[in-house]
Amino acid sequence: MKRLFDLSLLLLAAPLWLPLLGLVALLVRRRLGAPILFRHQRPGLHGQPFTLLKFRTMLDARDASGQPLPDEKRLTPFGKKLRATSLDELPELFNVLKGDMSLVGPRPLLMRYLDRYTPEQARRHEVRPGITGWAQVNGRNAITWEEKFRLDVWYVGHRSCWLDLKILGLTLWNVLARKGISAIGHDTMPEFLGTPDAHGANPPHEPRETTQESGSPTNPHQ
Repeated sequence: MKRLFDLSLLLLAAPLWLPLLGLVALLVRRRLGAPILFRHQRPGLHGQPFTLLKFRTMLDARDASGQPLPDEKRLTPFGKKLRATSLDELPELFNVLKGDMSLVGPRPLLMRYLDRYTPEQARRHEVRPGITGWAQVNGRNAITWEEKFRLDVWYVGHRSCWLDLKILGLTLWNVLARKGISAIGHDTMPEFLGTPDAHGANPPHEPRETTQESGSPTNPHQ
């Protein structure tokens, strides 16, 4: 039922999103050059990997040792506008057509996060990941990882076509209002290192310095 819902909405809206996708592709090619798309492996339904598609928002700028520069130095003003309007997410519609994603669901994060989730947080992979989700319309990048995962799991237990329609409507409103685009004090969301245990200790994961559009991203930009 949910798959039919996704395909029906995509086909009905195709006269709107296909021309827009083509226009943004031309702008990305003009402003950032080739390649136009950012491809990265992400966990999908039951944690199975798939190739996520997005428009590029960063330059491939590197330091003297060949390492990618921090996100804030590679993210261009044009890229920030794409993210603020969520236009960088448009190619994910092809992921939905292919069946790797849904229009609505928990956002696909990073493969290396899989072993950092608590059993309850891992329930977010009981459904296909989405272009938008319950966490995105309730704070997006302005809330903590733990709050995001709690909202994701709530969606898994309460999902329905009516809830998806509500989330899609709220997503449009949030995009127009530009709510929750960045985490406080960051241009992008900090890496998830795991949830502290009952004694307040952090899990033994070290943050990585590589970034979103360098092939091994620090930030999944959700």
